[in-house]
Amino acid sequence: MASILDEYEDSLSRSTVLQPGCPSVGIPHSGYVNAQLEKEAPIFTKQRIDFTPSERITSLVVSCNQLCMSLGKDTLLRIDLGKANEPNHMELGRKDDAKVHKMFLDPTGSHLLIALSSTEVLYVNRNGQKVRPLARWKGQLVESVGWNKALGTESSTGPILVGTAQGQIFEAELSASEGGLFGPAPDLYFRPLYVLNEEGGPAPVCSLEAERGPEGRGFVIATTRQRLFQFIGRVAEGAEAQGFSGLFAAYADHPPPFREFPSSLGYSELAFYTPKLRSAPRAFAWMMGDGVLYGSLDCGRPDSLLSEERVWEYPEGVGPGASPPLAIVLTQFHFLLLLADRVEAVCTLTGQVVLRDHFLEKFGPLKHMVKDSSTGHLWAHTERAVFRYHVQREARDVWRTYLDMNRFDLAKEYCRERPDCLDTVLAREADFCFRQRRYLESARCYALTQSYFEEIALKFLEARQEEALAEFLQRKLASLKPAERTQATLLTAWLTELYLSRLGALQGDPDALNLYRETRERFRSFLSSPRHKEWLFASRASIHELLASHGDTEHMVYFAVIMQDYERVVAYHCQHEAYEEALAVLARHRDPQLFYKFSPILIRHIPRQLVDAWIEMGSRLDARQLIPALVNYSQGGEAQQVSQAIRYMEFCVNVLGETEQAIHNYLLSLYARGQPASLLAYLEQAGASPHRVHYDLKYALRLCAEHGHHRACVHVYKVLELYEEAVDLALQVDVDLAKQCADLPEEDEELRKKLWLKIARHVVQEEEDVQTAMACLASCPLLKIEDVLPFFPDFVTIDHFKEAICSSLKAYNHHIQELQREMEEATASAQRIRRDLQELRGRYGTVEPQDKCATCDFPLLNRPFYLFLCGHMFHADCLLQAVRPGLPAYKQARLEELQRKLGAAPPPAKGSARAKEAEGGTAAGGPSREQLKADLDELVAAECVYCGELMIRSIDRPFIDPQRYEEEHLSWL
Repeated sequence: MASILDEYEDSLSRSTVLQPGCPSVGIPHSGYVNAQLEKEAPIFTKQRIDFTPSERITSLVVSCNQLCMSLGKDTLLRIDLGKANEPNHMELGRKDDAKVHKMFLDPTGSHLLIALSSTEVLYVNRNGQKVRPLARWKGQLVESVGWNKALGTESSTGPILVGTAQGQIFEAELSASEGGLFGPAPDLYFRPLYVLNEEGGPAPVCSLEAERGPEGRGFVIATTRQRLFQFIGRVAEGAEAQGFSGLFAAYADHPPPFREFPSSLGYSELAFYTPKLRSAPRAFAWMMGDGVLYGSLDCGRPDSLLSEERVWEYPEGVGPGASPPLAIVLTQFHFLLLLADRVEAVCTLTGQVVLRDHFLEKFGPLKHMVKDSSTGHLWAHTERAVFRYHVQREARDVWRTYLDMNRFDLAKEYCRERPDCLDTVLAREADFCFRQRRYLESARCYALTQSYFEEIALKFLEARQEEALAEFLQRKLASLKPAERTQATLLTAWLTELYLSRLGALQGDPDALNLYRETRERFRSFLSSPRHKEWLFASRASIHELLASHGDTEHMVYFAVIMQDYERVVAYHCQHEAYEEALAVLARHRDPQLFYKFSPILIRHIPRQLVDAWIEMGSRLDARQLIPALVNYSQGGEAQQVSQAIRYMEFCVNVLGETEQAIHNYLLSLYARGQPASLLAYLEQAGASPHRVHYDLKYALRLCAEHGHHRACVHVYKVLELYEEAVDLALQVDVDLAKQCADLPEEDEELRKKLWLKIARHVVQEEEDVQTAMACLASCPLLKIEDVLPFFPDFVTIDHFKEAICSSLKAYNHHIQELQREMEEATASAQRIRRDLQELRGRYGTVEPQDKCATCDFPLLNRPFYLFLCGHMFHADCLLQAVRPGLPAYKQARLEELQRKLGAAPPPAKGSARAKEAEGGTAAGGPSREQLKADLDELVAAECVYCGELMIRSIDRPFIDPQRYEEEHLSWL
């Protein structure tokens, strides 16, 4: 028993596979190569379990990987297939002759019901070791159980249905709790719901299936020997605990709908196919006397769940009176019938038998077959052996079946991961649609295949289906790879030619106006399709040539817009004198290069609108690039032409703040020619600094001179600081303007005087106006009457200058008095200084023995020292060290030189005679020692280092020398 489920291939069994096989090597028309190196495994593979039972097997059930079989009449064997080496044997504890009639295992593999021939029912839980009789069930021979897949758990079954041999349907619920001697029984309740009848009265309930549908609907399918009943109803929200009583109560007054067949096997069996555990079933198969009724289950239908029903009739030798089928199981695309000596598999799509698997006589006749919905394995057994069927890739050839049935959508669904098969399906579908004259659908399918391009194209050409051919070409174009540029160019050109030819043929026909519009929309959709944009852009030159050859200017412009070839669009509008449309394109797409290229053309025809567009573009445009267009336009000299050029140049200067010299020079030229009144205002606004104006001063001077704008020339002279030229020219215009120019050189009094003399000479000699000349004297304080007198003629009398001469004399007299007062103040100041010096010679200070140096804080009298009037006292060396860093470099050098000379000078000699010689110095030895000390004192001790100017100058010096900062910083850590 250690290897109870070790599997090996049963070499003694004989099976005949009737399903069509695939060729070993094939090259279909699609271009795919299908090479099969090894023989493909069959769909159904039988394996015998290496197990020899100690007694005959009377019943076997499997669910959720849990296998239970009854051996003899009193032994139960349970095996968890995940732990096959740990089988569990249990004794039923029966002393009478009762035999196991049937066993039922719920979908979770947790609850096992054992129906005995003595109308008793036993219950065994997966986690329990006791066989517990169900007292409420006694007296009923159970034929079927409808498990509750929605509410069933490992501890409770939830409400379930029980069908008996007497035709009754009961509702019950089982609990796995074991409560000891006085604990609750496992059967919580057991109550009747309904009785199924046939023509002769109540009939055994052979099968029961309970399911939940969408929107709270529930349904129950029950079968007898000849009838299949459907109970359909809505379960109220939150009413699951009420079970099935409400569903069956609806049929208390009338029987439920049913299907009936005349023949009978004496029993029947119902099988469902469920893709996943606890999901809704999709198909059913009912084994009865006349054959197998199978089809789909549609839980959404209100009247009947069964759809697409078909009956598979038993072949000769199978059925009532011959070799009746014993059991049925349903897979996704097959149902398998169990006969006494073989298993037959029938395809539910075609109704053909695809497998006949015969069993050897030594194993005995087959008894039953079940399916484990959780794993998909099929189990069959005789009294002495157990077999298991593996279902492998059941859907592998389903696509071929659907293809033969012309159900192409389903065929494509089941071969999506097999490109060769998918290509075959698409090719067959395309051929089918072509034969049905559904040419557009055919073209879409052909485009997805690997069929020869030339053959498909010729087929549509021969059938004169240009629309379908265009659809085929478009889809082929969309499937091209980026490297296939040549093919893309050819396809785009061909498609364009097809559309243009079609549009040309329909354009002149008034009856085909709607068709023409539809074709035009399709052509435009093709040109604007994002899928084809890359190929269309690469082939835009050839497409433009085709459009031009057909004379289709409308689509030429449309295509150029799509390709963002706006230059071609604008050029087209300009050629057709649609200048406003051209400007609209430029304004919409705002491409500066296009503005530069087409502005010379547009400004001749729509100058105002173009300038508006320039202004709207703002700083996106480089005004220098537009100057050539403006120059060509304004050469005519008309006021309107010049005004538009000035308007844009003023926008550039005043709004955009352009500083480019070329722009300002051009604006100056426009002002000089067209708006002289604005010229001087512009020059004055630009300022009088030669470094801040943006125009060329020499060019401006020449331009103003050429056009005779003297005031503007005067302003330019002033900016150039050519004041003499400015005054000379201003005197030709206005004396007041000349006076303004003469006052400009404020720092150069000599030049100002010279300029005012020019004005005075002009007034006297040219205008002969004595009063104005006298006014000039009053305006300029630098001029005197004696400066102006030489300009007057000899015949002028003194009466004209009397007032000026008197004023001049008064000024001289006042000046003399001021000089006398200043001399007296200087004499008094000198006397006060002499007095202060006498007082200073008598000043002295007192030094106490305890006084210390202000720098080193050591006693002052230990070394030579300095005493300042402010009270600060320093050692001579300390003062020297404090003063040195604050001295300029040249004074530091002088200090070092004095120290060096003082150190080299001989010490003072004792005695009066020698002392006098030392004081007087020597003729050859340079300054004496006393002179050197005096120079040193003047350099070092001229003022207190703490109170003098040196301390004020050092206010911005840091407290810590930057070179010693790191050292000082580390010392604080």
